[in-house]
Amino acid sequence: MASIGSVVKRAFEMVGLELTRADRSPSRTLLGLRHLPIRTIVDVGANTGQFARHIIQFFPQARLFCFEPLAEPFAELQRWAAAQSGRVHVFNVALGAEDGEAQMFRHTEHSASSSLLATTEVCNQLYPQTRAQDNVPVKLTTLDAALGGQSLPPELLIKLDTQGYERQVIAGATETLRQARACIVEANLYKLYDQQPSFIELAVLLNDLGFRYAGNLEQTCSATGEVVYVDAVFLK
Repeated sequence: MASIGSVVKRAFEMVGLELTRADRSPSRTLLGLRHLPIRTIVDVGANTGQFARHIIQFFPQARLFCFEPLAEPFAELQRWAAAQSGRVHVFNVALGAEDGEAQMFRHTEHSASSSLLATTEVCNQLYPQTRAQDNVPVKLTTLDAALGGQSLPPELLIKLDTQGYERQVIAGATETLRQARACIVEANLYKLYDQQPSFIELAVLLNDLGFRYAGNLEQTCSATGEVVYVDAVFLK
């Protein structure tokens, strides 16, 4: 017996119409983000600009503020930003709960996993490339201080990807987060970094600032199929 869907599709084809299924995957809908008039995007933990280059396709009129503390990926980020007609502003600084300096664990074989927190043995086993690392000094400030002199439109999206350091970043970003309509956070479900917050802790911190959990844009799994970390979306 033919399914209802196939019957309806055949009926459309008989009158010269094609019935296609709408792509409602998170990568296309951004879990509701695409329908927000986002005018400013803050990318914390920008690395070479991977997220910025992707998200700007959905919000071509938005201004971007990108933060990356490591010199090598920042140089690539800066080159890309220079070609964006003044829309992208880049800052070579780490963000946390206070101003100062810190030692960063730089992962020499995979800079995107570098962190202000030490990796755990679980992380090293799952991602052996994180074992190759050294320490580099970085400048540290808060997001509220870094953007204090900026006139930000209210339709604000903040992305946090700081390899377990999100608790400290949020502590130094409460005023900016109160202005934001949406926040994307990379949250670890495995303990990959010492003293990292749990997903539940991050959700509570953001809930206290007026956000609700809306789902995951992406999730990365281990070889056995267990979810290791997610890109979680929080909306107001």
